[in-house]
Amino acid sequence: MDTSEIQAKVVEIIGRYAKNKEAAATATETTNILEDLKVNSARLVDVILDFEDEFDIEVEDDDADAVNTVGDAVALIQSKVA
Repeated sequence: MDTSEIQAKVVEIIGRYAKNKEAAATATETTNILEDLKVNSARLVDVILDFEDEFDIEVEDDDADAVNTVGDAVALIQSKVA
């Protein structure tokens, strides 16, 4: 799975929880999940769980804490599926 495929899936997953649907539709790797997409911190847990299910990975708490942007999420997933 290449970077663009991972990013498309990440944006799709995050988009389910984003309150700012317009920003989700145009999300880039620098888009901040909490601030730009208005995903609340409780929902971020659901996002991480969805990443685990979708990509068949396990995300440790420390790794999850480091995910602030779409690019962070893509990089984390790439490191786990590689």
